[in-house]
Amino acid sequence: MPTVPAARLMDGTALARRTVEETAARAAEITRRTGTAPCLATVLVGEDPASVTYVRMKRARCEKAGIRSRHMELPAATSTEELVATLTGLSQDSEVNGILLQHPVGPHIDERAAFEAIAPEKDVDGVTMTSFAAMSFGLPGFESCTPGGIMRLLDAYDVNPSGKRAVVVGRSAILGKPAGMLLLARDATVTYCHSRTTGLSEIVAEADILVAAVGRPRFIRGEDIKPGAVVIDAGYNPGNVGDVDFDTAVERASLITPVPGGVGPMTIAVLLAQTVDAAERQLGL
Repeated sequence: MPTVPAARLMDGTALARRTVEETAARAAEITRRTGTAPCLATVLVGEDPASVTYVRMKRARCEKAGIRSRHMELPAATSTEELVATLTGLSQDSEVNGILLQHPVGPHIDERAAFEAIAPEKDVDGVTMTSFAAMSFGLPGFESCTPGGIMRLLDAYDVNPSGKRAVVVGRSAILGKPAGMLLLARDATVTYCHSRTTGLSEIVAEADILVAAVGRPRFIRGEDIKPGAVVIDAGYNPGNVGDVDFDTAVERASLITPVPGGVGPMTIAVLLAQTVDAAERQLGL
């Protein structure tokens, strides 16, 4: 079998920087024309350290992009009904353009009910059933941010999914499933797998485009990857470890996202871009 050069890294940090710069210019134009900057409301339930850090990061990026940030912290004991009421109120607030519910929210809360309390036109994180339907049917709407970031990375590196065999390992409602739908919409032939898939190695070996989103460190072995494949590692595990065994995968893939610095920065960049999209639509600009 011919050898494949070590993979080129897909620089999500650089692409995210350019995306945020473009978003900031659009936000500035909205502010100039209306006198008010776009506004993203973030809702955090409890004090999970990772979630607190992530929300703080998002708010800082908002400020750099010229987007107003409204933050609501709710106690860990918040009920589903209380959270739904909060999100409904933000949905009805004309000064709020986008809403982000930081997840997970705690096992006692019906997360789906909470997501569905977000008005579709303000669902800039792409978590509602309306947004999933829009992604599946190619209708106007908001993409789940991580899958949306993945598609922008593929475009930036001139990877055309059309006719390619795409394998998505992971089936979460806001990552694996929508990633597959977006790839299908671009004419890829998509196979969904997960941690219980029988014969996973053989399926992975057929992938021209591999999206790892299973939430298990180094779950995908490099030796199973098709030589020349494009590998998107959407996993993030303790110790800055992805779902792909990077050291072995980099010797077989043609393109690969590092962890960190690959998919992660694009998630926030898409969130900000879609917040400005929402503001433009709501203001008729």
